[in-house]
Amino acid sequence: MTSSLANSLLWLLASLGLFLVVQRWLHQEIQLLFYILTRRLNLALTLFALLFLPGVLLHEASHFVVAKLLQVRTHRFSLIPQVTVKARLRLGYVETAQTDVFRDTLIGAAPLVVGGAVVAAMGINQLGIAPLFDLAAASKWEQVGSALAALPDLPDFWLWFYLAFTISSMMLPSPSDRRAWLPVVLVVGLLAGLALLAGAGEWMTMNLAPGLESVVHSLATVFGIGLVLHLALGLPVAFLRIAMTRMVG
Repeated sequence: MTSSLANSLLWLLASLGLFLVVQRWLHQEIQLLFYILTRRLNLALTLFALLFLPGVLLHEASHFVVAKLLQVRTHRFSLIPQVTVKARLRLGYVETAQTDVFRDTLIGAAPLVVGGAVVAAMGINQLGIAPLFDLAAASKWEQVGSALAALPDLPDFWLWFYLAFTISSMMLPSPSDRRAWLPVVLVVGLLAGLALLAGAGEWMTMNLAPGLESVVHSLATVFGIGLVLHLALGLPVAFLRIAMTRMVG
């Protein structure tokens, strides 16, 4: 493994781990805030689902389109929020016919690929967030602060912020989406191990490592953009929730 690929993997793990923590925290804060405002659980969950509707729609549409492209039959399609038997909130779903693990893997990964591409495009082109990472890596914190302060002046900033936020928050595959991933990962890992034992390590480093590094770097950038969006919204939401809690007891 090259040093640049190792650095990209570390950046991916760090950005993904922080994103997961902040995403879950922000979702809880938003649900609590809606419940404090409405005092009705069903209404609070409905408002939460409506807030994230663009992200949920893209998530489920990605499953649906990829299933059709792979000639996998689809059944029911829903965007109505439901509380499952395990007390988890399901915002939508697409039922597909049972197929092989490779097509299941592609269908399950579709929201991450499509949503990640959309978030990256919005974050780089409409919101200008990606260059902030380079400034932060160079410890140019004053320029980072100036760039952040100038972001709301961009054309249609709040619309793009809302869309990028909801899509990034809903782009992760659910546990049911990931059910076929383990066999595929094991097969790929086994093939890679056999190739290394056969002496193909140098060829893999020369030919496969650059492409893998590009994929890892792109994923790290997507999760980094999502992390910035969630932190930017999470702090004021948490402050408002704490203030409302104290007001209503």
